[in-house]
Amino acid sequence: MKSPKDFANEFGAAMRGYVDRLKHPDTVYTVHNNIRRMSNQFDAPGPEMRAVEDFNVPNGDFPVPVRLYIPFQASQEPGPTLIYLHGGGFVTCSVESHEGLCKRIASGSGHRVLSVDYRLAPQFPYPAGPEDCETALLWALEGYGQDEYGIDRQKVTLGGDSAGGNMTAFLAQKHRDLIKAQVLLYPLMQLINFKPPKPGPQDWLQLGFMALNFINEHYVGSSDAKNDTRLSPLFEKNLKKLPPAYVLTCGLDPLRDEGKLYADNMMAHGVKVIYAHEKAMPHGFLNFARAFPKARKIPLDVADFLRAAVEEDER
Repeated sequence: MKSPKDFANEFGAAMRGYVDRLKHPDTVYTVHNNIRRMSNQFDAPGPEMRAVEDFNVPNGDFPVPVRLYIPFQASQEPGPTLIYLHGGGFVTCSVESHEGLCKRIASGSGHRVLSVDYRLAPQFPYPAGPEDCETALLWALEGYGQDEYGIDRQKVTLGGDSAGGNMTAFLAQKHRDLIKAQVLLYPLMQLINFKPPKPGPQDWLQLGFMALNFINEHYVGSSDAKNDTRLSPLFEKNLKKLPPAYVLTCGLDPLRDEGKLYADNMMAHGVKVIYAHEKAMPHGFLNFARAFPKARKIPLDVADFLRAAVEEDER
């Protein structure tokens, strides 16, 4: 039986191979399929759910596919729901790749989790992805999912990892009065500077630099990432009265500094923040629970945070 260290070594070797292919738009589909295989190889199945439902949120010519996870502990009547935005650099991953993570959060919290399968670049560059995510969020906030799917419009939280954390941060800024909590897991907070201010040995693969250059060319395009906080929510100056936040950063992640900076900025504006740092973990580890046992624990910490945030808001 393989040890967690063996899985971690295999994971690192696989990532090195895939990163080198992320150079041309026609290879992104190969990378997408390879990440799906990695999820099958390195992730562990999530807990059983009472129900899992796939459906589309109406949106004109581009209905938004979503997957709803209903844990056994969820109330029969409408209850709290986390809208989850998966990571993948705006170009890859899906509800499938993040199913284990969503199930762990749902089971730990007892809340429903609605995972959004937004459109991806390069086929659908910015702003298609954020628009899909906002469509799903507003659908929930306006009560359309309440009667049929048990999504209480008054108890909606929002979360995401990496690119999903980017969109979560912006949407939490825009709809701060309606969202009860936000979860930012190793978030990509800006699309201007592609290297950490103080690179270390953990950055030798240049995963962040290569991937962010690809994102800049095929997702951002001619848009203004410096002045558009929908692309770079780190640069938003008004952070007052944002919903409580859980922010996770990783020591082996080129995005570690910007995630910490955003957490600090929120706290300086009086926002309640739980900040967690896993110094020995790489970016994306929550999708690979067989390789990284911490990927089983962190979703439970997130679940505790979500329960506490919703319960505190009810008081």
